[in-house]
Amino acid sequence: MFYYVLKYVLLGPLLRLLFRPRIEGMENIPEKGAAIVAGNHLSFSDHFLMPAILPRRITFLAKAEYFTGPGLKGRLTAAFFRSAGQIPVDRSGGKAGDSAIREGLKVLAADELLGIYPEGTRSHDGRLYKGKVGVATMALRAGVKVIPCAMIGTYEIQPTGRRLPRIKPVTIRFGEPLEFSRFEGMDHERFVVRSVTDEIMYAILELSGQEYVDRYAADVKAEEQGRGTGRGAGSRLRRGA
Repeated sequence: MFYYVLKYVLLGPLLRLLFRPRIEGMENIPEKGAAIVAGNHLSFSDHFLMPAILPRRITFLAKAEYFTGPGLKGRLTAAFFRSAGQIPVDRSGGKAGDSAIREGLKVLAADELLGIYPEGTRSHDGRLYKGKVGVATMALRAGVKVIPCAMIGTYEIQPTGRRLPRIKPVTIRFGEPLEFSRFEGMDHERFVVRSVTDEIMYAILELSGQEYVDRYAADVKAEEQGRGTGRGAGSRLRRGA
């Protein structure tokens, strides 16, 4: 119940008023049935802007750190994210990744929309990074379509490290659903899930027009922090390259 109060009464109208989101491709969101919405992740604001404009409820897989903060602030933050339809997932890899996939498949089995950021973390520099294969694994196991999504302008309003967002218009763009039935039963094939993930990321790239980096965002962040620099020197590709 609180999800709908948050969406239609408290947070949703405020976000629409402040950021005046321009929506493109809403016809690509199915009116019913399970599907995955896979988007780029540029800002903390992404967690709220997309759910606020979608006519259907969407459940996101969110990092577990949002749910484990200490003290009263931590408990309030965790309660807020749960109320907003977020599911905590451990991003440490290995068995933790399997747990995230199971949670995502539960959402899809209930014929709901599942939201996921294949990059696994927010972009720290506005570029689009290599996607992790969990999105492909879930799409193939559940037999559902993937709707690519591009958040445009959210990095400018609230980049990593900025507490309060700037008040500027943003665009949320949904692409045509991607269908992978040709790979049915091949969700354990490494080459297949990598290829499906790359196809999803390319669709996001086409929608967003970002610069693409063929490396994982977390790895580039770690390297830059170790060197004390603000931008990695990894492999870079431009849209359409």
